[in-house]
Amino acid sequence: MGSRFPVQDRFADGAQYIAGRPRHGGSGRGHAVVDPATGERVYEYELAGVTDVDAAVAAAADAFPEWSGATPGERSDALHRLAGVLAGQAGELAYAESLQCGKPVRLSEEFDVPGSIDNAAFFAGAARHLEGRSAGEYSADHTSYVRREPIGVIGSIAPWNYPLQMAAWKVLPAIAAGNTIVLKPAELTPLTSLMFARAATEAGIPDGVVNIVSGAGKDAGERLVGHPDVAMTSLTGSTPVGRRVAEIATRTVKRLHLELGGKAPFVVFDDADLEAAVHGAVAGSLINTGQDCTAATRAYVQRPLYAAFVAGVADLMTSVRLGDPFDPDTDLGPLVSTAQRDRVAGFVDRARGYATVVTGGEAPGEELAKGAYYRPTLITGASQDSEIVRDEIFGPVLVVLPFDSDDEGIALANDSPYGLAASAWSRDVYRTGRATREIMAGCVWVNDHIPILSEMPHGGYGASGYGKDMSAYSFEEYTQVKHVMYDNTAVARKSWHRTVFGAR
Repeated sequence: MGSRFPVQDRFADGAQYIAGRPRHGGSGRGHAVVDPATGERVYEYELAGVTDVDAAVAAAADAFPEWSGATPGERSDALHRLAGVLAGQAGELAYAESLQCGKPVRLSEEFDVPGSIDNAAFFAGAARHLEGRSAGEYSADHTSYVRREPIGVIGSIAPWNYPLQMAAWKVLPAIAAGNTIVLKPAELTPLTSLMFARAATEAGIPDGVVNIVSGAGKDAGERLVGHPDVAMTSLTGSTPVGRRVAEIATRTVKRLHLELGGKAPFVVFDDADLEAAVHGAVAGSLINTGQDCTAATRAYVQRPLYAAFVAGVADLMTSVRLGDPFDPDTDLGPLVSTAQRDRVAGFVDRARGYATVVTGGEAPGEELAKGAYYRPTLITGASQDSEIVRDEIFGPVLVVLPFDSDDEGIALANDSPYGLAASAWSRDVYRTGRATREIMAGCVWVNDHIPILSEMPHGGYGASGYGKDMSAYSFEEYTQVKHVMYDNTAVARKSWHRTVFGAR
């Protein structure tokens, strides 16, 4: 495929995909996809405007009756075909994902792409098991049952850190349940979302079921959320953006699913396997260059292990290899943009005034200076109420703090407005059992940090939002429950009518 495939030619027809066809945006404003490893502009396109959003919503609305009326088996077959098309394009998907995001191709090939294909295969099966749970005579004179029905047109907004996986997480449960969708990817990273939509068309999914509008949040995003014909909004993004989306969505009283920020605690008890905890902390904090809302960001280590843990993490972090994302030996790529790198650097630079930067804390020089690289960074000595501990950084930065009692460790883990993910490290099943019960997060790993599965739900507590991606639990977001009740008596005058008619 060469060092760079010709993106401009591949997407020459534009970065919008509406009613089964690519098209150019109509906002009158251009945008560029930049390779964050080199700073080179690899694709220039016109952003979507309000008219593009309206066209995409209209296409989705037109496609809804046919798609929602398809049988579960028909939708399942289409999603199985989609999984096959994606598998056939795995190499190009991985390449495009690494090109636009800067993530090591090893990560794209071994995590992002196979995870997305597995998601498609999972929802192909799950589409056949979408059913109500109750049927029977709950009243002596009636039979009741529950229908689970699609909502309508879904308007989804995805972030830039995992563009392909987020497209899968948003699109697949929505369409498996019989909805149609308009997805707005981040304008920095539209390429694999467009490829996903084209793959849906190749798989025989009807035109208009999956639509892409690549535009800015202020115009395309807000129009999508506020559109009167959009029945539900699903967002993965930051908590401030989530608040804005919720404000707009309430105006039309639409269903809302929010997967927002995180500040995951990594709690190491004094009987933990130190080597496992050190490796888990480095891998869990540096995955995707730390641009992961479930990444380990706050390590709380019980005092007997604290010094050894800090030393071990520092040593291992210095061995992590930064480099060209397309070099299979590269461990860590750049951040998604120089703006994001500078944001991360700002957090670290401010922390120097009240904490200790043990390792990292700088952008590399020489050839890597052309890209948005930042060295893996370990910080100690910060207080629990400091910015570096409390705010989401979204970069390769781990802060380590000590604790004494188990009560204190769990309390510190919960001392955050966020509650997306956490992990607990101990050889004692009772300690970890307590941690899984008492840590307030949507996912708590034990002696590991980061793995996700298509069969398991993903979503948070508190400022991390509400609702679930992945798994059969996601159908709760993308369906509405209807109670149907049949009279069994064939009697014109029911006994309860006397509450209106009296003795008549």
